[in-house]
Amino acid sequence: MALVLASGSKIRAELMENAGLVIEIDPAVVDERAVEAPLLEAGFPPEDLASVLAEAKANDVSGRRQADLVVGADQILAFEGERRTKPDDMEAARRQLLAFSGKTHELHSAVVISQKGEAVWRQVSTARLTMRDLTPEFIGHYLAAAGDDVLSSVGAYQLEGLGVQLFEKIEGDYFTILGLPMLPLLAELRTLKVIET
Repeated sequence: MALVLASGSKIRAELMENAGLVIEIDPAVVDERAVEAPLLEAGFPPEDLASVLAEAKANDVSGRRQADLVVGADQILAFEGERRTKPDDMEAARRQLLAFSGKTHELHSAVVISQKGEAVWRQVSTARLTMRDLTPEFIGHYLAAAGDDVLSSVGAYQLEGLGVQLFEKIEGDYFTILGLPMLPLLAELRTLKVIET
């Protein structure tokens, strides 16, 4: 039985491998906007959106890999009552960071384990991040230095890199911010006897 990550995220793979897990990477093929559209219309909270999307990804891969244990993950950013998605371009990233300046947003990170096409475990963790007051000039310098990598992040930052300079206060788990709640995941993998206790 293989342990499979249903994601093409480099940071999620690194987190798992750095923890000593031997994984295979098999990204899910899921139309996230189509999955979440009826949930948004029904007013589902962001943490539920993250959980449903993580489960859809895990189940997609698990359906193809019946013998394996599949980990799916998703992250939703909530800001002033709205869900935010990855910025389309650097101008969108600039506008988003200006909006976040001096304010708090939440990151809801969900992780799901599926086997034989069905979820067998799920967890959602939340972190609250407060940005310091940022000038337009600082944001311009930051985006120029960080480059297009910011477009791969829902918040237009990587906390493990230059993005840490944007923040005044962080409440929550570092792994949650990076998009994979590692501590509960590792605890469940121990329960399932996938890793040593």
